[in-house]
Amino acid sequence: MPLRRKVRGAAGRRAALRWWLRSLAAAGATVTAAAALLAVALHFSSSASGPVLSGVPYRLSKQSREAGELRWEQEFAPPQLASPQSRKLDGAAERRLWLPAPSRRFAPCVAPSPEHKSPGPSRGYLLVHTNGGLNQMRAGISDMVAVARMLNATLIIPELDKKSFWHDKSNFSDVFDEEFFIHSLANDVKVEKRLPTELVKAPKSVRYFKSWSGVNYYQDEIYPLLGHRQVIRAAKSDSRLANNYLPPDIQKLRCRAFFQALRFAPPIEALGNLLVERMKSFGPYIALHLRYEKDMLAFSGCTHGLSQTESEELAMIRENTSYWKVKDIDPLEQRSHGYCPLTPKEVGMFLSALGYPSSTPVYIAAGEIYGGESHMVDLLSRFPIMMNKEKLASAEELQPFGQYASQKAALDYIVSVESEVFIPSYSGNMARAVAGHRRFLGHRKTISPDRKALVRLFDKVDSGLLKEGERLSQRIIDIHRKRQGSPRKRKGPVSGTKGSDKFRSEEAFYENPLPDCLCQADSLVSDASLVSV
Repeated sequence: MPLRRKVRGAAGRRAALRWWLRSLAAAGATVTAAAALLAVALHFSSSASGPVLSGVPYRLSKQSREAGELRWEQEFAPPQLASPQSRKLDGAAERRLWLPAPSRRFAPCVAPSPEHKSPGPSRGYLLVHTNGGLNQMRAGISDMVAVARMLNATLIIPELDKKSFWHDKSNFSDVFDEEFFIHSLANDVKVEKRLPTELVKAPKSVRYFKSWSGVNYYQDEIYPLLGHRQVIRAAKSDSRLANNYLPPDIQKLRCRAFFQALRFAPPIEALGNLLVERMKSFGPYIALHLRYEKDMLAFSGCTHGLSQTESEELAMIRENTSYWKVKDIDPLEQRSHGYCPLTPKEVGMFLSALGYPSSTPVYIAAGEIYGGESHMVDLLSRFPIMMNKEKLASAEELQPFGQYASQKAALDYIVSVESEVFIPSYSGNMARAVAGHRRFLGHRKTISPDRKALVRLFDKVDSGLLKEGERLSQRIIDIHRKRQGSPRKRKGPVSGTKGSDKFRSEEAFYENPLPDCLCQADSLVSDASLVSV
């Protein structure tokens, strides 16, 4: 039998299964986790690019494939199988669910100005020890690129954090495309892989650069140090540059570094793009950054929905983590102020209230969910087509990334950036980086939950004062009408804050690079037209 016909038959079975799931949802039946697992099993048992063989994992063929074979179910979905519910969702209501906010012709404008010159003779070398997880390190590296430019120093390929919570032993070249990083910044900063041999054992000036500093700090206090030592070592890299009031060319350089030069290593890019392709085979999908992981819950002190044993375990982790300064946390106060990540159950209620049907594919971008399946039951019952990298990729495909948290986080990053809709359950480094990247790529739809408002509504539901349905849905839709990633200026500090709190309250530069790195196609529309939320 020709391969084309086998692929068509497999795709037909997948389409029929998807119709079955939607039909159950339309009829008001509960689509169980077992049904979702069956969908996944059928999806992958019949999706190899060669002859359909039981147990053979899906993999990209080394030979070219027809575009139709890449669209597993879309091309072959029998229209006669569409249920009344799915036909309804194919109209204007469904389009609104996926349609991004108007970009108002904003596009990247990161080219250097005519005054920008190639780096001159180097005055010394800048060593950088990054700190934090993947996206905290990416922001820090991008800042250090700008600092090296201001110091007229040669940047040595940064050392990644190997001692943080995740104990990831990855080197720079394991996570990022090192050669691309060096060459793409050649007109901005000299970048080398290692110090010259004669300087490896030479005395170094180790400095903790002052947080949220401007050009004057680096020119007045750090620049002179290169006259005494040929090598300066930055002990930390996070938040060492101000978000605002830096020269335009420095801001644009930060964007070129973060959004362009820090491309992931080829193996990560290849698998990440394959995961995107596989997710899109289900149709438009939501990438959900579900920050319901042990480290986040322990750090924030959020225990809503957890057992007493789980709460005590998190408190013990917080107590034993020396660099977490706050130990005693009131979980009720945290939650009431919106400082807690939404629970999986709350996320399910949120997505349903926004109008997404149970047939919506959802990609979980996260590490191990605390409590495992016991805390995912409610979300999975609402949205059974729930995937993650472990379900989309075979064990063989994931094996090279092993226990490397940064490399696996990079896979989640790629799938999140390329999703039709991105929703973070908490505003951490990953959420900010993905949201900023999606703004940079055309203001793709990013829904930022108003956690403070949501928990008040959900508490009313739990207490019986409010029922799930049209009333709750309309209130949640109204609250989030202007929280979907539309163009707006980056937020400044919260009024009344001072010192370091002032800078902490600012919106992070990489979360919203407007106006520094995004410009309208024409300059006729004034800045006053920007949405400010």
